[in-house]
Amino acid sequence: MTQTDRFDRQQLSSRYLTHFQHQLLGKHLKIETIPEYRQRIEIMLLADEGKTQTQICRQLNCSPLTARYWISIAKSGAAHNWRMQPMGRPKTVTSDYVDRLKELVNTSPKDLGYAFSRWTGQWLSKQLSQEFNISISARHVNRLLGDIKAEDNLDKGVSFFQNRISRSEHLIIADLYDESQTLSSRS
Repeated sequence: MTQTDRFDRQQLSSRYLTHFQHQLLGKHLKIETIPEYRQRIEIMLLADEGKTQTQICRQLNCSPLTARYWISIAKSGAAHNWRMQPMGRPKTVTSDYVDRLKELVNTSPKDLGYAFSRWTGQWLSKQLSQEFNISISARHVNRLLGDIKAEDNLDKGVSFFQNRISRSEHLIIADLYDESQTLSSRS
């Protein structure tokens, strides 16, 4: 007997889930392929069967924190929203995001229909959130801008240093010696 068959038979002895929620979760358990989502469903269905948190953790090899969270979701009556909670860490800033941030900084907000003429971290955050569906704070946007500026300054410094080296290929140690002699004679 498979686990999904067992869940189908247990519908009559439901503790936390409504008939609708139990059917919905059972249906999704049969078709869901993402292991983390399957685990969420199994935790809620096992809790509904009357299994304890410890039993669920042993059976599914999950952390007590994960089991406790999804058991509380089932108890609160929100089991049908199991997919609303994003999986894993929040989305991170990508290189495309940073490239677009650079583009926005170099364009006027008026070009995008805003009434103001200078960007702020908060407005950049709002604009990028609309475009990429990644919400970060204005402070984080300002930090990214600082990183971008530092990278640009570093690139300029490196190119300046490389230019100095390429121009000074004909520098002779004797020239340095003569210069140092001149400096010491001035003292």
